[in-house]
Amino acid sequence: MPQEGSAAAIGAARARRFFSQGWRPGVLPGFLPTLSITVLSLTALVLIPLGAMILRTAGLTWAEFITTITSPRAFAAYKLSFGGAFIAAAINTAAGLLLAWILVRYEFIGKSVVDALIDLPLAIPTAVAGIALTAIYAPNGLLGETLDAWGIKAAFSRTGVVIAMVFVGLPFAVRTVQPVLMELDPQAEEAAAVLGASRWFTFRRVILRALIPSLLTGFGLAFARAVGEYGSIVFISGNMPLETEIVPLLIVTKLEQYQYGEATALAVVMLVGAFATIVLVNVLQAKSRKGGKRG
Repeated sequence: MPQEGSAAAIGAARARRFFSQGWRPGVLPGFLPTLSITVLSLTALVLIPLGAMILRTAGLTWAEFITTITSPRAFAAYKLSFGGAFIAAAINTAAGLLLAWILVRYEFIGKSVVDALIDLPLAIPTAVAGIALTAIYAPNGLLGETLDAWGIKAAFSRTGVVIAMVFVGLPFAVRTVQPVLMELDPQAEEAAAVLGASRWFTFRRVILRALIPSLLTGFGLAFARAVGEYGSIVFISGNMPLETEIVPLLIVTKLEQYQYGEATALAVVMLVGAFATIVLVNVLQAKSRKGGKRG
């Protein structure tokens, strides 16, 4: 019996040492098979297509590459795609926070319908969304006629591009904030109110600080979705070069003209821009988490 007790004590000590060093038993059996499948899937689905695109771009000379990506038409498309996506993502972040707050903190008739409608842009084809937005915001449309009377041209303008980007990116902003709001304890807000904190102070120091990582995630996802959007924008934008032409449309135009090198060069610029945005969002998230822990 003493030997059994000592053996159990030794086993428990070893287990504590493993856990203290960061070791945890995995849910999936086998580290190497799991890692191998992950690497193979990532290589087949992501790395090989991206590598093929870069190799296709290598067919251009350096002068041709620079000329393609710095042409006035390309710069106008960059400005509209990235600038419009930034504006749309900012709008979606603010609207997504409000919608998530209403869905989490309030009960009202038709709440399930509103909750389902948020995911509608993810369910319908983007071409259908583009046709619907164009019909609504056209000068003779339901909303477009009213806006046109106020001197605001929605469809076939840069405003229409931003509207389409807001439409396709809203679900990402809502769904990233909603789970975090559901986990927040309302007692923290009640405690702040009991201690004499104003509503704005409570929102800024108690609620917003906890939501910053999810807000940044929603912003990044909405931005990436808007930058890569094509189907809904081509209908409502008018596709005028130097005015309402986005980068994805310019890439498709190059492909239709059999200018594959120029198309892949523009695609590389979009890839670098999207990757830089993701890295920036991750850095900001890490800083906000560290700031929250220190606070």
